[in-house]
Amino acid sequence: MPRVAAIDCGTNSIRLLVAELTHRHDGTVDLRDLHREMRIVRLGQGVDATGRLAPEALERTRAALADYTVAARRKGVEKVRMVATSATRDASNRDEFFGMTRDVLGTEAEVISGDEEARLSFTGAVGEQDPDDGPFLVVDIGGGSTELVLGTWDGRKAEVLAARSVDIGCVRITERCLKSDPPSGDEVTAAGALAAEVLAGAFDAVDVSKARTWIGVAGTVTTLSAVAQGLPEYDRDRVHLSRLSQADIGRLADELLSVDHETRAANPVIHPGRVDVIGGGAVILRTLSEQLSRLGGPSELTVSEHDILDGIALSLA
Repeated sequence: MPRVAAIDCGTNSIRLLVAELTHRHDGTVDLRDLHREMRIVRLGQGVDATGRLAPEALERTRAALADYTVAARRKGVEKVRMVATSATRDASNRDEFFGMTRDVLGTEAEVISGDEEARLSFTGAVGEQDPDDGPFLVVDIGGGSTELVLGTWDGRKAEVLAARSVDIGCVRITERCLKSDPPSGDEVTAAGALAAEVLAGAFDAVDVSKARTWIGVAGTVTTLSAVAQGLPEYDRDRVHLSRLSQADIGRLADELLSVDHETRAANPVIHPGRVDVIGGGAVILRTLSEQLSRLGGPSELTVSEHDILDGIALSLA
Protein backbone atom coordinates (compact mmCIF):
# COMPACT_ATOMS: atom_id res chain seq x y z
CA MET A 1 0.00 0.00 0.00
CA PRO A 2 1.67 3.22 -1.15
CA ARG A 3 2.38 6.05 1.24
CA VAL A 4 1.97 9.64 0.10
CA ALA A 5 2.58 13.10 1.52
CA ALA A 6 0.29 16.06 0.89
CA ILE A 7 1.47 19.57 1.76
CA ASP A 8 -0.83 22.58 1.68
CA CYS A 9 0.89 25.95 1.94
CA GLY A 10 -1.62 28.73 2.43
CA THR A 11 -1.55 32.37 3.44
CA ASN A 12 -1.54 31.64 7.17
CA SER A 13 -0.44 28.05 7.69
CA ILE A 14 1.48 25.16 6.14
CA ARG A 15 0.15 21.67 6.78
CA LEU A 16 1.31 18.12 6.18
CA LEU A 17 -0.61 14.87 5.79
CA VAL A 18 1.20 11.55 5.44
CA ALA A 19 -1.26 8.83 4.52
CA GLU A 20 -1.46 5.27 3.29
CA LEU A 21 -3.62 4.65 0.23
CA THR A 22 -5.77 1.53 -0.05
CA HIS A 23 -7.41 0.71 -3.38
CA ARG A 24 -10.72 -1.14 -3.05
CA HIS A 25 -12.15 -3.59 -5.57
CA ASP A 26 -14.97 -1.17 -6.45
CA GLY A 27 -12.45 1.44 -7.61
CA THR A 28 -12.62 3.68 -4.55
CA VAL A 29 -9.60 4.69 -2.50
CA ASP A 30 -9.34 4.90 1.28
CA LEU A 31 -6.90 7.09 3.18
CA ARG A 32 -5.35 5.99 6.46
CA ASP A 33 -3.74 8.85 8.33
CA LEU A 34 -0.21 8.24 9.51
CA HIS A 35 0.74 11.78 10.44
CA ARG A 36 -0.87 15.24 10.38
CA GLU A 37 0.83 18.47 11.36
CA MET A 38 0.13 22.18 11.08
CA ARG A 39 2.37 25.21 11.60
CA ILE A 40 1.35 28.86 11.44
CA VAL A 41 3.99 30.53 9.26
CA ARG A 42 1.98 33.55 7.99
CA LEU A 43 3.48 33.35 4.52
CA GLY A 44 1.03 36.02 3.40
CA GLN A 45 2.31 38.56 5.95
CA GLY A 46 1.91 41.97 4.31
CA VAL A 47 1.34 40.59 0.79
CA ASP A 48 -1.96 42.40 0.47
CA ALA A 49 -0.20 45.73 1.06
CA THR A 50 3.23 45.18 -0.53
CA GLY A 51 2.62 42.56 -3.19
CA ARG A 52 5.72 40.67 -1.99
CA LEU A 53 6.51 37.75 0.30
CA ALA A 54 8.42 39.02 3.33
CA PRO A 55 11.90 37.52 3.95
CA GLU A 56 10.99 36.50 7.50
CA ALA A 57 7.81 34.79 6.23
CA LEU A 58 9.81 32.84 3.66
CA GLU A 59 12.26 31.75 6.38
CA ARG A 60 9.45 30.55 8.68
CA THR A 61 8.02 28.55 5.80
CA ARG A 62 11.44 27.10 4.89
CA ALA A 63 12.01 25.90 8.46
CA ALA A 64 8.61 24.17 8.62
CA LEU A 65 9.06 22.58 5.21
CA ALA A 66 12.48 21.20 6.19
CA ASP A 67 10.90 19.45 9.18
CA TYR A 68 8.06 18.12 7.01
CA THR A 69 10.56 16.71 4.53
CA VAL A 70 12.30 14.77 7.31
CA ALA A 71 8.96 13.48 8.64
CA ALA A 72 7.86 12.29 5.19
CA ARG A 73 11.12 10.43 4.61
CA ARG A 74 10.91 8.72 7.98
CA LYS A 75 7.40 7.49 7.13
CA GLY A 76 8.58 5.96 3.87
CA VAL A 77 6.66 8.27 1.57
CA GLU A 78 6.80 7.37 -2.14
CA LYS A 79 4.96 10.36 -3.65
CA VAL A 80 4.75 13.98 -2.56
CA ARG A 81 2.49 16.76 -3.80
CA MET A 82 2.77 20.30 -2.45
CA VAL A 83 0.29 22.98 -3.43
CA ALA A 84 0.53 26.69 -2.72
CA THR A 85 -2.49 28.92 -2.74
CA SER A 86 -3.49 32.54 -2.30
CA ALA A 87 -0.34 34.26 -1.00
CA THR A 88 1.95 32.89 -3.69
CA ARG A 89 -0.57 33.56 -6.45
CA ASP A 90 -0.42 37.26 -5.54
CA ALA A 91 3.30 37.77 -4.80
CA SER A 92 5.67 39.45 -7.26
CA ASN A 93 8.68 37.58 -5.80
CA ARG A 94 7.08 34.16 -5.84
CA ASP A 95 10.11 32.73 -7.70
CA GLU A 96 12.03 33.03 -4.40
CA PHE A 97 9.40 30.82 -2.79
CA PHE A 98 9.59 28.21 -5.54
CA GLY A 99 13.37 28.11 -5.48
CA MET A 100 13.27 27.55 -1.73
CA THR A 101 10.67 24.78 -1.89
CA ARG A 102 12.53 23.02 -4.70
CA ASP A 103 15.79 23.10 -2.73
CA VAL A 104 14.22 21.85 0.50
CA LEU A 105 11.60 19.39 -0.72
CA GLY A 106 13.32 18.18 -3.89
CA THR A 107 10.20 18.66 -6.01
CA GLU A 108 8.25 21.54 -7.47
CA ALA A 109 5.46 23.16 -5.52
CA GLU A 110 2.37 23.93 -7.56
CA VAL A 111 0.47 27.20 -7.50
CA ILE A 112 -3.08 26.04 -8.00
CA SER A 113 -5.97 28.16 -9.15
CA GLY A 114 -8.77 29.08 -6.80
CA ASP A 115 -11.08 26.72 -8.64
CA GLU A 116 -8.62 23.82 -8.29
CA GLU A 117 -8.26 24.67 -4.60
CA ALA A 118 -12.04 24.48 -4.28
CA ARG A 119 -12.22 21.13 -6.11
CA LEU A 120 -9.56 19.54 -3.90
CA SER A 121 -11.23 20.86 -0.73
CA PHE A 122 -14.58 19.48 -1.86
CA THR A 123 -13.16 16.05 -2.63
CA GLY A 124 -11.50 15.88 0.77
CA ALA A 125 -14.56 17.09 2.69
CA VAL A 126 -17.41 14.95 1.34
CA GLY A 127 -15.89 11.47 1.61
CA GLU A 128 -17.65 10.62 4.89
CA GLN A 129 -21.00 12.15 3.98
CA ASP A 130 -24.19 10.27 3.17
CA PRO A 131 -24.79 10.80 -0.57
CA ASP A 132 -28.50 11.29 0.14
CA ASP A 133 -27.62 14.48 2.07
CA GLY A 134 -26.31 16.16 -1.10
CA PRO A 135 -25.89 18.32 -3.00
CA PHE A 136 -23.17 19.65 -0.71
CA LEU A 137 -21.82 23.17 -0.33
CA VAL A 138 -18.22 23.13 0.91
CA VAL A 139 -16.72 26.39 2.17
CA ASP A 140 -13.01 26.83 2.85
CA ILE A 141 -12.02 30.05 4.64
CA GLY A 142 -8.28 30.48 4.28
CA GLY A 143 -5.90 33.27 5.14
CA GLY A 144 -6.11 35.10 1.83
CA SER A 145 -9.08 33.61 0.01
CA THR A 146 -12.40 31.85 0.51
CA GLU A 147 -13.69 29.06 -1.71
CA LEU A 148 -17.28 27.98 -2.26
CA VAL A 149 -17.92 24.75 -4.12
CA LEU A 150 -21.22 23.01 -4.83
CA GLY A 151 -21.30 19.39 -5.83
CA THR A 152 -22.52 15.86 -5.36
CA TRP A 153 -21.03 12.67 -3.94
CA ASP A 154 -22.30 9.20 -4.88
CA GLY A 155 -20.18 7.29 -2.37
CA ARG A 156 -17.42 6.69 -4.92
CA LYS A 157 -16.88 9.89 -6.84
CA ALA A 158 -17.29 13.59 -6.19
CA GLU A 159 -18.70 15.79 -8.96
CA VAL A 160 -18.25 19.56 -8.78
CA LEU A 161 -21.22 21.48 -10.16
CA ALA A 162 -19.98 25.02 -9.51
CA ALA A 163 -17.04 26.64 -7.70
CA ARG A 164 -15.62 30.08 -7.08
CA SER A 165 -12.65 31.43 -5.14
CA VAL A 166 -12.66 35.05 -3.96
CA ASP A 167 -9.88 37.14 -2.44
CA ILE A 168 -11.06 37.46 1.14
CA GLY A 169 -9.63 35.47 4.04
CA CYS A 170 -8.94 35.85 7.75
CA VAL A 171 -5.49 37.44 7.30
CA ARG A 172 -6.51 39.72 4.43
CA ILE A 173 -9.64 41.06 6.14
CA THR A 174 -7.80 41.57 9.45
CA GLU A 175 -4.96 43.53 7.82
CA ARG A 176 -7.41 45.69 5.89
CA CYS A 177 -10.10 46.38 8.48
CA LEU A 178 -9.52 45.12 12.04
CA LYS A 179 -6.62 47.26 13.20
CA SER A 180 -7.63 48.04 16.81
CA ASP A 181 -7.48 45.69 19.80
CA PRO A 182 -10.29 44.87 20.23
CA PRO A 183 -11.69 46.11 16.92
CA SER A 184 -13.94 49.15 17.04
CA GLY A 185 -17.56 48.95 16.00
CA ASP A 186 -16.80 50.88 12.84
CA GLU A 187 -13.98 48.44 11.97
CA VAL A 188 -16.26 45.45 12.45
CA THR A 189 -18.93 47.06 10.31
CA ALA A 190 -16.37 47.81 7.58
CA ALA A 191 -15.10 44.22 7.71
CA GLY A 192 -18.61 42.85 7.35
CA ALA A 193 -19.29 45.16 4.41
CA LEU A 194 -16.03 44.12 2.71
CA ALA A 195 -16.78 40.43 3.23
CA ALA A 196 -20.28 40.83 1.79
CA GLU A 197 -18.98 42.77 -1.21
CA VAL A 198 -16.25 40.25 -2.10
CA LEU A 199 -18.35 37.16 -1.36
CA ALA A 200 -21.09 38.42 -3.68
CA GLY A 201 -18.94 37.24 -6.58
CA ALA A 202 -18.93 33.72 -5.18
CA PHE A 203 -22.69 33.69 -4.66
CA ASP A 204 -23.18 34.89 -8.24
CA ALA A 205 -21.29 31.83 -9.49
CA VAL A 206 -22.54 29.21 -7.02
CA ASP A 207 -26.28 28.66 -6.58
CA VAL A 208 -26.32 27.86 -2.88
CA SER A 209 -30.10 27.32 -2.89
CA LYS A 210 -29.43 23.91 -4.48
CA ALA A 211 -27.39 22.72 -1.48
CA ARG A 212 -28.91 20.50 1.20
CA THR A 213 -25.80 20.28 3.40
CA TRP A 214 -23.25 22.99 4.24
CA ILE A 215 -19.75 21.80 5.21
CA GLY A 216 -17.01 24.09 6.53
CA VAL A 217 -13.32 23.18 6.45
CA ALA A 218 -9.97 24.68 7.52
CA GLY A 219 -8.67 26.44 10.61
CA THR A 220 -11.17 29.25 11.10
CA VAL A 221 -14.16 26.91 11.09
CA THR A 222 -12.56 24.14 13.16
CA THR A 223 -11.29 26.64 15.74
CA LEU A 224 -14.73 28.25 16.07
CA SER A 225 -16.25 24.81 16.69
CA ALA A 226 -13.73 24.12 19.46
CA VAL A 227 -14.47 27.53 21.02
CA ALA A 228 -18.23 26.92 20.83
CA GLN A 229 -17.86 23.57 22.60
CA GLY A 230 -15.72 25.10 25.36
CA LEU A 231 -13.10 22.38 24.98
CA PRO A 232 -10.25 22.44 27.51
CA GLU A 233 -7.82 21.67 24.67
CA TYR A 234 -8.16 21.20 20.94
CA ASP A 235 -9.66 17.79 20.23
CA ARG A 236 -9.81 16.85 16.56
CA ASP A 237 -12.27 14.02 17.18
CA ARG A 238 -14.70 16.31 19.03
CA VAL A 239 -14.48 18.96 16.32
CA HIS A 240 -14.91 16.64 13.33
CA LEU A 241 -18.55 16.48 12.17
CA SER A 242 -19.71 18.85 14.92
CA ARG A 243 -22.36 21.42 13.96
CA LEU A 244 -22.86 25.15 14.30
CA SER A 245 -26.18 26.94 13.86
CA GLN A 246 -26.51 30.44 12.42
CA ALA A 247 -27.13 31.69 15.97
CA ASP A 248 -23.96 29.93 17.20
CA ILE A 249 -21.90 31.58 14.45
CA GLY A 250 -23.27 35.05 15.21
CA ARG A 251 -22.64 34.64 18.93
CA LEU A 252 -19.08 33.42 18.40
CA ALA A 253 -18.28 36.35 16.11
CA ASP A 254 -19.66 38.85 18.65
CA GLU A 255 -17.66 37.26 21.47
CA LEU A 256 -14.35 37.09 19.63
CA LEU A 257 -14.61 40.62 18.24
CA SER A 258 -15.45 42.14 21.62
CA VAL A 259 -12.34 40.94 23.49
CA ASP A 260 -8.67 41.83 23.17
CA HIS A 261 -5.70 39.78 21.99
CA GLU A 262 -4.75 38.71 25.52
CA THR A 263 -8.22 37.33 26.23
CA ARG A 264 -8.32 35.39 22.97
CA ALA A 265 -4.80 34.08 23.56
CA ALA A 266 -5.90 32.67 26.92
CA ASN A 267 -8.33 30.31 25.20
CA PRO A 268 -6.46 26.99 24.95
CA VAL A 269 -8.11 25.91 21.67
CA ILE A 270 -7.05 28.97 19.67
CA HIS A 271 -3.61 28.35 18.16
CA PRO A 272 -1.18 31.19 19.02
CA GLY A 273 -0.68 31.91 15.33
CA ARG A 274 -4.42 32.28 14.82
CA VAL A 275 -5.20 34.55 17.79
CA ASP A 276 -4.93 37.82 15.86
CA VAL A 277 -6.95 36.68 12.82
CA ILE A 278 -9.72 34.50 14.26
CA GLY A 279 -12.01 37.51 14.60
CA GLY A 280 -11.60 38.27 10.92
CA GLY A 281 -12.39 34.66 10.07
CA ALA A 282 -15.50 34.85 12.25
CA VAL A 283 -16.68 37.93 10.33
CA ILE A 284 -16.39 36.03 7.06
CA LEU A 285 -18.22 32.98 8.42
CA ARG A 286 -21.00 35.14 9.88
CA THR A 287 -21.41 36.92 6.55
CA LEU A 288 -21.54 33.58 4.74
CA SER A 289 -24.18 32.29 7.16
CA GLU A 290 -26.34 35.40 6.76
CA GLN A 291 -26.12 35.30 2.98
CA LEU A 292 -26.91 31.59 2.84
CA SER A 293 -30.04 32.23 4.89
CA ARG A 294 -31.06 35.08 2.60
CA LEU A 295 -30.51 33.00 -0.55
CA GLY A 296 -32.31 29.87 0.65
CA GLY A 297 -29.26 27.76 1.42
CA PRO A 298 -28.64 25.50 4.44
CA SER A 299 -28.65 27.24 7.81
CA GLU A 300 -26.61 24.72 9.83
CA LEU A 301 -22.87 24.20 9.32
CA THR A 302 -21.21 20.78 9.55
CA VAL A 303 -17.56 21.14 10.57
CA SER A 304 -15.06 18.82 8.90
CA GLU A 305 -11.44 18.10 9.73
CA HIS A 306 -11.08 16.56 6.27
CA ASP A 307 -10.27 19.13 3.65
CA ILE A 308 -7.84 20.06 0.90
CA LEU A 309 -5.05 17.93 2.43
CA ASP A 310 -7.18 14.82 1.96
CA GLY A 311 -8.03 15.93 -1.56
CA ILE A 312 -4.35 16.39 -2.40
CA ALA A 313 -3.49 12.95 -1.01
CA LEU A 314 -6.32 11.31 -2.98
CA SER A 315 -5.07 13.00 -6.16
CA LEU A 316 -1.89 10.91 -5.79
CA ALA A 317 -3.83 7.63 -5.88
